[in-house]
Amino acid sequence: MPTPLTLSEHINLGQSHRKHTPRAALAAWQPKLRRADPLKLLADAMRGRVPALLPIKADRMAASPFGFFRGAVPIMASDLSLIPNTGILTQLCGDAHVRNLGAFAAIDGRLVFDINDFDETIPGPFEWDVKRMAASLLLAGSEAGAKNGLCHDATLAFLKSYRTAMHLFAQMPVLELARYQVHRLQNVQPISQILLLAERATPLHNLDALTQPAHKKKSSPRIFKTIEPILTRVHGDQARAVLNSLTSYAETLRPERRHFFEQYTPLDVAFKVVGTGSIGLRDYCVYLQGNGNNDPLFLQVKQEARSAYAPYLKKSRTPSHQGLRVVEGQRAMQFLSDPFLGYTTIQGRDFLVRQLNDHKAAVDLVELKAAALLEYATVCGESLARGHARSGDPGVIAGYIGSSTHFDTAIANFAAAYATQTERDWQTFVSRRTNKPAKPTSRKSK
Repeated sequence: MPTPLTLSEHINLGQSHRKHTPRAALAAWQPKLRRADPLKLLADAMRGRVPALLPIKADRMAASPFGFFRGAVPIMASDLSLIPNTGILTQLCGDAHVRNLGAFAAIDGRLVFDINDFDETIPGPFEWDVKRMAASLLLAGSEAGAKNGLCHDATLAFLKSYRTAMHLFAQMPVLELARYQVHRLQNVQPISQILLLAERATPLHNLDALTQPAHKKKSSPRIFKTIEPILTRVHGDQARAVLNSLTSYAETLRPERRHFFEQYTPLDVAFKVVGTGSIGLRDYCVYLQGNGNNDPLFLQVKQEARSAYAPYLKKSRTPSHQGLRVVEGQRAMQFLSDPFLGYTTIQGRDFLVRQLNDHKAAVDLVELKAAALLEYATVCGESLARGHARSGDPGVIAGYIGSSTHFDTAIANFAAAYATQTERDWQTFVSRRTNKPAKPTSRKSK
């Protein structure tokens, strides 16, 4: 029988990765490394999306450098592939940024705060998520009006939290790590606001927000509202294709959850525009009713494309079905996931299925100022470390990072350089789109 490695052996294995990629090498970023026009990479990634929706995506990306960053995963994936990496693999969120953490309801009704977007998930070098989250803190903090010095401090707070949490997780019993929840959430101002919003996002609240009576009589069946261009009802063959896909979706659920799902009846279908990175992909909502009018269930049926990192991680083994890829990645990083998480296929395209807006909420950037930004950054670090530790080897990651601030300094330097690069890319994007020079960015000095 094999002999399990000791914690010291895991740590030593992580330290050995420094030989081919010293921690200082993680700071590297130079624009001259690029082999292709980044905006062409972005345009190539839009192929196959709904053309009529692409102007909405462009508008959201043109609004600010952080808005651009959110929609530019294909650019950063390419850039990360050009610089040294540790070779220490874990399940990546793939689109780690401050707006991709939030609250949602677990199967037992408890509100959970965790990473909640896995469209780009794939096994890859752990530091790629860390770099993206660090850069996002600079860009999001700037958009919120925080000064550069505070944004830099928030990045260091995030990195210290990630490092110390990873060392803690490396020493934990396996099941204790699996069940670990981030504490102090009610005392962190931005997250207490998120949890409050999530409490209000009940199924009945969503029923009022998303649907209306089909006729003037209040007792008439409810249908989706039309909120152009964000929400539009779907009819005919398209609606039937979505509803028919729920049969194969149900087979991807765990048996006990399939039983509960089968007690709901689908009543209406709509097309919804969501997020920034996902705009242009097909995203449907299904309104179902369970035990009476006051028991609604809303499902999101979201098209999934190949992860933007896939071309650069050819050795990563992922399912050919992109919805299944996301389901497996999410379950790997989360202990408590959406009870109705599954996948399906519609007209040859891969889709993820999950609940829509059930007790879900994310941070408002306006909240990310002063001490709140530092507190939020700390929770981001602990949450990301937890996801990586659950899906990877926390001892190896902790061994590579070490207990000093060398790793923190390298990633912080990369984040600063990459935030500046993103601002330049955003300016180019805006100027090409409008044929006018973009306004200077609003990042504030100390």
